[in-house]
Amino acid sequence: MNAIKPADDEKTEHGIEPVFGDSAVEAIDTQRHTRLILLKLDSRILPILALLFLCSFLDRTNVGNAKILGLAKDIHITDLQYDQGLAVFYATYIASELPSNLVLKKVSPKIWLPTLTVTWGLITMCLGFVKGYGSFMAVRALLGVAEGGLLPGMVLYLSFFYKRDEMALRIGLFYTAASLSGAFGGLLARGLSAIGHRGGLDGWRWIFIIEGLLTIICGVISYISLPNNVDTAPFLQPDQQAFAHQRLLKDRPSATASTTGEVKTEHFQWSEVRRGILNVQIWLSATAYFAILSGLYSFGLFLPTIINAGYAKNPNDAQLWSVIPYAVATIVTVAVAFLSDRIRLRGVVMLFTLPLAIIGYAVIANVHNVKVKYGMSFLMATGMYCSVPCILVWNSNNSSGHYKRATTTALQLAIANSGGFVATFIYPSKDSPQFHKGHTVILGLLVFAWFMILFNVLYCKKMNSDKIRGKYDEYIGFGDDRDPEFLMVL
Repeated sequence: MNAIKPADDEKTEHGIEPVFGDSAVEAIDTQRHTRLILLKLDSRILPILALLFLCSFLDRTNVGNAKILGLAKDIHITDLQYDQGLAVFYATYIASELPSNLVLKKVSPKIWLPTLTVTWGLITMCLGFVKGYGSFMAVRALLGVAEGGLLPGMVLYLSFFYKRDEMALRIGLFYTAASLSGAFGGLLARGLSAIGHRGGLDGWRWIFIIEGLLTIICGVISYISLPNNVDTAPFLQPDQQAFAHQRLLKDRPSATASTTGEVKTEHFQWSEVRRGILNVQIWLSATAYFAILSGLYSFGLFLPTIINAGYAKNPNDAQLWSVIPYAVATIVTVAVAFLSDRIRLRGVVMLFTLPLAIIGYAVIANVHNVKVKYGMSFLMATGMYCSVPCILVWNSNNSSGHYKRATTTALQLAIANSGGFVATFIYPSKDSPQFHKGHTVILGLLVFAWFMILFNVLYCKKMNSDKIRGKYDEYIGFGDDRDPEFLMVL
């Protein structure tokens, strides 16, 4: 690959020239320049994505907080009707993921992601004014359509800026917003419920109105702050944009770039969509992720109810007690994501983290001591949350070609988010406080997930061996994940 040697007036603010070379001095300069660019990307992009994801989880799960504060009673819906409202959200959420990812590049991330955010913020505010079953169902359905494109879009968006072995930590950092949303959401719901009856509205309604308004503000901030890619990032100097661009090219099969270092323009092809859908890895990882999210969503939606049923003295205490497991999970999630990038392993890491959640569910399903149950919630949250960044980035790591990567990323999430249907119906109020059936179902699913991850690791290992032995030589120069140069991440 040709060296990049900028003019003197294009040097970075630290005087570091972005060069590729073999000498020790040039290698050190390249490392320094890489760290500087990553620092800029991390500080300008990740906080915004984390903020959007925090809003997404808050607006998705605040219905659980509102329920224990009187939502179902005030709008006169039964537990079954409440569960149906959750189910219709997941149905529309899942249906919108793949179409959203396929149009993201054409519309541009800078416009598409903020538009989705502002839209679901407005819809969340509408939840504060629902009067009955019909309006509750309609608003939940629209909320699913608006939110569905965010997470697959963000995973795809990050691949425009980071190399494969840098993705897990970055996804882990913004995904901690999901666990933080449980902590922050409980605190925020506790504070907003203290508003009580104001302006003719009950306290639970203010949860939706104020959180929706905050989401709209975050959407506007994201439009102002997010660039489309490294080539247009205003916070990078021209030489830094060129260096960041070349970093990404070096992480791809050589055929994706021309001899001049320019990326070949990739046009939409249905064959790439089909290649993504028929990929074995996507079905192994997606079904595993489905099992994990079944537990994750049930945990997020029903933890306040579980705590309120046997541990907390009242609903307000339940909101506060729900904070601590999420906070612990946040710390561990970042640490595991960092380790995953350093050792360049995804599935192998999950084979060690997922058993934490398996142990937690095995115990909580069969004990009656409320203190032990609460203690197990730490293992449940930690084991599931810290597994997610690895599995979320795994398909993106092993897919090359924009539209195949867009397809696998969105399809995995569409399949996985079907776990929301499981979560909705396996924790009925009549099973409180033991919830033996619900915990047992999740336990079985997590064991299933462990085996799917193991099979995927073995499959990727076999693909790499086959490439080394020459079985994929017919794809030399294709410039996608079939190219022998493109080795799978285990």
